Amino acid sequence: MGMAADSEFHVLAVDDSIIDRKVIERLLKTSSYQVTTVDSGSKALEFLGLREDDGINPNTPSVSPNNHRWRLQEVEVNLVITDYCMPGMTDYGLLKKIKESSSLKNIPVVIMSSENVPSRISRCLEEGAEEFLLKPVKLSDLKKLRPHMLRTKIKSHNGKQEPEELGMPDEKIGFPSPKQEEQQQQQPQSKNNKRKAMEEDVSPERTRPRLNGITTMV
Repeated sequence: MGMAADSEFHVLAVDDSIIDRKVIERLLKTSSYQVTTVDSGSKALEFLGLREDDGINPNTPSVSPNNHRWRLQEVEVNLVITDYCMPGMTDYGLLKKIKESSSLKNIPVVIMSSENVPSRISRCLEEGAEEFLLKPVKLSDLKKLRPHMLRTKIKSHNGKQEPEELGMPDEKIGFPSPKQEEQQQQQPQSKNNKRKAMEEDVSPERTRPRLNGITTMV
């Protein structure tokens, strides 16, 4: 498998500060990532497809740039980078909701915060965050994102390589088919029968010396 280009990765950036949101958007685009930005955890969940029981107002306008109909589109998200505390959610609520979702839990989540609190960092990492970045986020910090996205993409592809899912006959990947197994089981018996037949053909009782085409009994 070839290395995926950075432009193939789509990052969802979540921050209620318009300044911080613009900064992270610019840095991500400089790193050649596709970017969607939202200003709240509820909008992030809506974008990811979790719309039930999250208190979303469907009339709230989106702040996602260059795509005012993102609710109606299915877009693969390869990583979520979010501020630690978002409106309507306590502390790292968005991280918890993503990791509790069976359909979203494999998406890497990176937490940003302007406060360097060791207990906060440890708690986020224990809850499943891949990285904890201190604001202001720098371009060098974003180098840590690619390995997480690449690993998840490779893992998702490898998870679809089962023979049954690919529709490949078993014998094409080195496993004998049921018919081949039956033939292999019958092979020893067939060889024994041939060997027995050959022994009977050359036994003294079946073969007699011939004189002028007449078989004589000894």
